[in-house]
Amino acid sequence: MKKAYKVFEPDWICRDYDYKRNGNVIGEIYEMDGEIEICERGFHYCPKLVNCFNYYGFNSNNKVAEIEILGDIKNDGDDKEVTNKFKIIRELSWHEVLELVNVGSGNTGNRNSGDWNSGDWNSGDGNSGDWNSGDWNSGNWNSGNRNSGNRNSGDWNSGNWNSGYLNTITPDTILVFNKECSRETWNKAIKPDFMYFDVLNKFIYTCDMTDEEKENNPDYEALGGCLRKMTYKEAWKYSWNNANKENRKLILKLPNFDNEIFKEITGIDVCKELEIDK
Repeated sequence: MKKAYKVFEPDWICRDYDYKRNGNVIGEIYEMDGEIEICERGFHYCPKLVNCFNYYGFNSNNKVAEIEILGDIKNDGDDKEVTNKFKIIRELSWHEVLELVNVGSGNTGNRNSGDWNSGDWNSGDGNSGDWNSGDWNSGNWNSGNRNSGNRNSGDWNSGNWNSGYLNTITPDTILVFNKECSRETWNKAIKPDFMYFDVLNKFIYTCDMTDEEKENNPDYEALGGCLRKMTYKEAWKYSWNNANKENRKLILKLPNFDNEIFKEITGIDVCKELEIDK
């Protein structure tokens, strides 16, 4: 026996088949004779809940059910299967559906419209913090990217509120490594590729999950895995480790480069890693 998911139209009809034939659907068993074939004949369903919405929109009037497969199974390696016999176990509420699947893709947090978020209320992508409209932030309320602090509109800040207050002009100077730098100099500087990391949340397939992750993510089978959350400094280190030596050396050419400040933000001791005397 196998658990899976199936979506129905509001009146429990799917592909012109009326599943409420006896006035009830929960606990009912449905069976058909003859050959079954994907996209042609049989009862279609998805082993993973999220894949159901490759075929249906997020329409709260539709019915979403957890089902049990009792008969033969056919699939073509895609994200759906077909059977000749199944049982409807229960109807899922839409609150439950949205918590399991979210509006974006691959989210384990709640109320996200972006993708791959483990925090909550994010419209950006890859955030482990909350209420971010930017991307890859571990802090909160950031509109910039890759911040571990809060309420930043710039990028790569570990402090908070790094954009000034209530300004309508664009200043000619900015702070880089806590020192003034002309905006033109910063814009012309070549930034290392490893600074543009996007791995605060990494989707881990079921086969790569630890026992602890399976215990902490009871819906991992339905989702096909879970999001593994990295800390801000772990994300920096992961990106640094995957960069070549020449790309790493570019960090030394950034305006006002300061090894201690960079280490405080990222956890990376550049001088030690590159074997440079301080």
